[in-house]
Amino acid sequence: MFILAAISVLAVLIVVHELGHFLAARLQGIHVNRFSIGFGPILWKYQGEATEYAIRALPLGGFVGFPDDDPDSDIPENDPDLLQNRPILDRVIVVSAGVVANLIFAYLIFVLQFGAFGLQEASEPGVRISQLVSDVNAAAAQAGIQAGDVILSADGRTFDRSLQSIDHLREIIEAHPSQPILLDVQRGDETLNLTVIPQPDASGVGKIGVGLSNNGDLVFRRTRNVFETMGLAAEEFQSILVATVQGFVNLVTNFNQLAGQVAGPVKIVEQGAKLANNNLLNLFPFTAIISINLAIINILPLPALDGGQLAFLLIEGIRGKPLPARIQENVMQTGLVLLLGLGVFIIVRDTTQLEIFQDLLQ
Repeated sequence: MFILAAISVLAVLIVVHELGHFLAARLQGIHVNRFSIGFGPILWKYQGEATEYAIRALPLGGFVGFPDDDPDSDIPENDPDLLQNRPILDRVIVVSAGVVANLIFAYLIFVLQFGAFGLQEASEPGVRISQLVSDVNAAAAQAGIQAGDVILSADGRTFDRSLQSIDHLREIIEAHPSQPILLDVQRGDETLNLTVIPQPDASGVGKIGVGLSNNGDLVFRRTRNVFETMGLAAEEFQSILVATVQGFVNLVTNFNQLAGQVAGPVKIVEQGAKLANNNLLNLFPFTAIISINLAIINILPLPALDGGQLAFLLIEGIRGKPLPARIQENVMQTGLVLLLGLGVFIIVRDTTQLEIFQDLLQ
């Protein structure tokens, strides 16, 4: 059931992405003759008044087809409602609409999560010291910090029940190597004032030698109103969007070290199934994260992706005329073959790494 839930998430995100292209075209009166989920042989199709809707065998994405690329179309080449005959801005809207749809959908997922289930937070304020490293010379041990202590504030910043409190404390510690940090610490019924001096590691980042955890159990608090719901959703969306962009930048700059971490549909489904198995509510952030990743991937200026088509439109805007159709077709077809080849390779690699597959080999 959990695997089906994860597969459904991917299918929904593909539909959302292609629906963005489809609606952006139809709302502008642009002809659309195909709406397809997947590639390859058709498993199911429905012929509408002007558009063929289909599900295909290879679930590696989808596409929206236009009569411009259909040699059997009976629409005249000079029809003003063909995509190729529209101004550049109209075409940019259609090409970029899939990315925009995925980003909006990710935000709405967070709105639904916070609106329906509330905000997850700790039952008590502060950050708990879950453990100390065994080194007695570590900064925390030298400061008199003990396992089970609760840090209520650090460097003048008070920690509430937010799950981000751990990150905030960690940021303070890492930003103050060899500098004293004043702590308000709760130990049982006592409140202590301690000073810790983080020790810099090899990269100069401050460390104190502790494990951190939320204080108490995790509980859900209903949001106070729609504005808080939308604000929390915006904060979560921004945080994940920034982290995703940074992740792609790191992948490009450290490709040799991180290439093996690139995951395909099989790995994504496996991870989604594990998250759903732990807690079905995990499907909300999982869906939003994958939707944001799908948007960022598609905006990359690579052939066969939305970013590649936007690059062609940019060149057309600079030149005052499009590149020759033959060049565009060759580049896009080559990119599509490479993209499908990479997709098949990643699927095979991820499949062989599945636990059930490894068990069969043993």
